[in-house]
Amino acid sequence: MSYERGLEFIDALERLPDLVAEALRADEAIKRIAERYQDANTFLYLGRQYNFPVALEGALKLKEISYIHAEGYPAAEMKHGPIALVDRSTPSVFLIPQGAVYEKVLLNVEEIKARKGPVIAIASPGDERVRELADDVIEIPAVPEFLQPIVAAVPLQLLAYHIAVLRGCDVDKPRNLAKSVTVE
Repeated sequence: MSYERGLEFIDALERLPDLVAEALRADEAIKRIAERYQDANTFLYLGRQYNFPVALEGALKLKEISYIHAEGYPAAEMKHGPIALVDRSTPSVFLIPQGAVYEKVLLNVEEIKARKGPVIAIASPGDERVRELADDVIEIPAVPEFLQPIVAAVPLQLLAYHIAVLRGCDVDKPRNLAKSVTVE
C-alpha cells in the first residue's frame, strides 16, 4: 500500500464515528419500512464480499430479537437454494452499496424482482438504479469498501429492532439466549 493510500485509510477511519451517526439518521425511514414487513415469516439477507458477513449479522439480529426465520447468504450463491424461498411475502434485504461487485449484486436483485419478491436495499446515497429496482431503499453514507460493513450494520440492527418492537418482543431480554460474556 502506498503512503498516500494509507493516509486515505486513516482519514476514513477517523471519519467513522460521523459516518455511523449519519447512518443512524435513517431511523424514522427504517421504522416505516419495519411497519411494512413486520408480519413476514421469513427474510433473506444477501451480500457479497465485504458485505456477506453483514448479511449474516443482519439475519442473526432479526432472528434473535423478533423470532422471524432469516437466512444470510452470499448473493453470488443465491441460485443455490435461497431463490426457492422467494415469493411475494418473503422480503430480501440486499447490501448493495457502490463497489467492486455492485453490478453483480444488481443482477441478483433483478432475479428476486422477476419472482415478485419484495426487496429492501441498503445502498449508497442517490443510487437511482437501486431505487428503480427495490421496493424500499435505506441509504448509508459513501465509505471505502473496507468500512462498508461497519456502516451497513447500523440500518440492519435498526430494522431488526423496529420489527421486534412492532411484534411486541422484549428486545432487552430475547428468549433462549444466554449472555456469552457470563456463560461459557
